[in-house]
Amino acid sequence: MSATADNEIQDITKLIERNVNALLNRKKEDRKKMSFAHKVVAAITSFASSMLSIYMHTFFFTLWIAWNLGYLRLQPFDKNFIILATFAAVEAIFLTTFVLIGQKQMNAQADKWAELDLQISMLTEHEVTRMLMLVTEIARKMKIEVAGNKEIEELAKDIHPDKVLDTMEKASK
Repeated sequence: MSATADNEIQDITKLIERNVNALLNRKKEDRKKMSFAHKVVAAITSFASSMLSIYMHTFFFTLWIAWNLGYLRLQPFDKNFIILATFAAVEAIFLTTFVLIGQKQMNAQADKWAELDLQISMLTEHEVTRMLMLVTEIARKMKIEVAGNKEIEELAKDIHPDKVLDTMEKASK
């Protein structure tokens, strides 16, 4: 590989690292800006979705059931498992609520990143359109015949997102 190619690879690597670091820093900033309540929700849902939570629940419920079936030779305190069922139901209500709040937060974050992606795509499309126009004009000045002129003319037109969305909506109906 030539020295120029190596330098280009290093430049691209540096660019990628810069972009990744910028996104990671933004995510850290976003986490710092989270309210205390949202941090609590994140911590609870993180724990609830962990294997440690599964192990703890398995141990707790097994112990509870074994105790109340008399396997541990201790005085049962919940022979019909009504307390256990109530506890599990209340826990399920709270966990469901925490998960829904967490999903709402994740959807908001995903919407934010999707909008960023859309803006970058639109900027890229605009830049490519301008470059296509420039290359076409250079070819015309150099009297180079361009194959597929109609297609290039069509591609050189600006894309309007609202028109694309309208077309997508019509096609889905």
